[in-house]
Amino acid sequence: MKETLSAAEARRVALAAQGFARPRPTVAGTRQLNLAIARMGVLQIDSVNVFARSHYLPLFSRLGAYDTAALDRLLFARRAPYVESWAHVAAFIPAADWALFAFRREDLAAKHGAPGGWVDEHREIVDWVRAELAARGPLRPAQIEHDAKQSARGPWWDWDVVKSALEYLWLFGEVAIAGRRGFERRYGLAEHVIPAETLAAPVPRDEAIRELVRRAARAYGVATASDLGDYWRIKDRPRLLTAIAELVDAGELAPVTVAGWTSAGRPARAWMHRDAALPRRIDATAILTPFDPVVWFRDRAQRLFDFEYRIEIYTPAPQRRYGYYSLPILVGDDVVGRVDLKADRAASTLRVQSAWWEHGRPADAAERVAAELETAARWQGLERISVSRWGDATDDLAAVLPRAARHDAGPTVGE
Repeated sequence: MKETLSAAEARRVALAAQGFARPRPTVAGTRQLNLAIARMGVLQIDSVNVFARSHYLPLFSRLGAYDTAALDRLLFARRAPYVESWAHVAAFIPAADWALFAFRREDLAAKHGAPGGWVDEHREIVDWVRAELAARGPLRPAQIEHDAKQSARGPWWDWDVVKSALEYLWLFGEVAIAGRRGFERRYGLAEHVIPAETLAAPVPRDEAIRELVRRAARAYGVATASDLGDYWRIKDRPRLLTAIAELVDAGELAPVTVAGWTSAGRPARAWMHRDAALPRRIDATAILTPFDPVVWFRDRAQRLFDFEYRIEIYTPAPQRRYGYYSLPILVGDDVVGRVDLKADRAASTLRVQSAWWEHGRPADAAERVAAELETAARWQGLERISVSRWGDATDDLAAVLPRAARHDAGPTVGE
């Protein structure tokens, strides 16, 4: 195993670990979906649906235009092999991994279930909601009625107390998600959703953290301690470092120096997983979600790609630099730009609301990105593409999309 990596080598290791060294399959079926999820270990959930829901996009980035209904069947079917958990925030994980996050649920229960907290102050309705699920089985929030439902509002946007009770019980592990209708969750008692053998065998904290660090290292290929901790949002630094040291002693991780990775002005400590591959080249073209493991930890995205990234959904429109929901563009082994996409379903049009280049794009970047936009439009069932005039990449893309329309858009447009 190499003891030093160049910046380009580290990018190739990281992208190979995430599946980008592999050619896209001709047809992406259930097997390919399962393999891609296994490689990542997790699919982060986000409710924004401007172009496509975020959990659909990492698989599109890796597999191309797959059937999202096939993923829905995997995620939401009765006795589905996946379940929602607070893993890397709200995410889909294999149902068998529920036990790995027992320590996380214990911590959340200690934090939010403490005396004087919301759950304590609303104990009557929490107990009532729990009893409703026990008696009636999995339910959507709208199916649960209570005299207090509209009389009080919880602290989570405009969710009522019933929904808040369900969410806290889910965070604590008393409740699990039994599927969704559209994007609306169905909540059930954990014993009605999670296999009994999984519920009966929670993994002890130190063992769970070591296993999660092992998986993060495999999914990242090469990583710093901060990278490994962020993958599963492990904030216990001493236990994180202990887990890394134990994996080094076991021969699963090896220290490595990456050119340009620094901390406090010195070379950053990093580790490479023993199974990490270093391909000679990466030939991928992909549009990434902000919640893809490749870029979801912004410090890592900066280190790997010299790519400064923030989501501007919550930025006032006149202050946006790149657009409402700009998505990183991967070409080869580098992030070479970003596009703000909107699926205008009424007009059957994929709207490129803005497009921008980063440094170091290859000469054929516009052609490759244009081809990916055409694939994205077909994947979403959209017949046309329209390119705005906002951003230094829009004219380049429009020039190689001869059938694309043009439209005006700017930082005040996009939602």
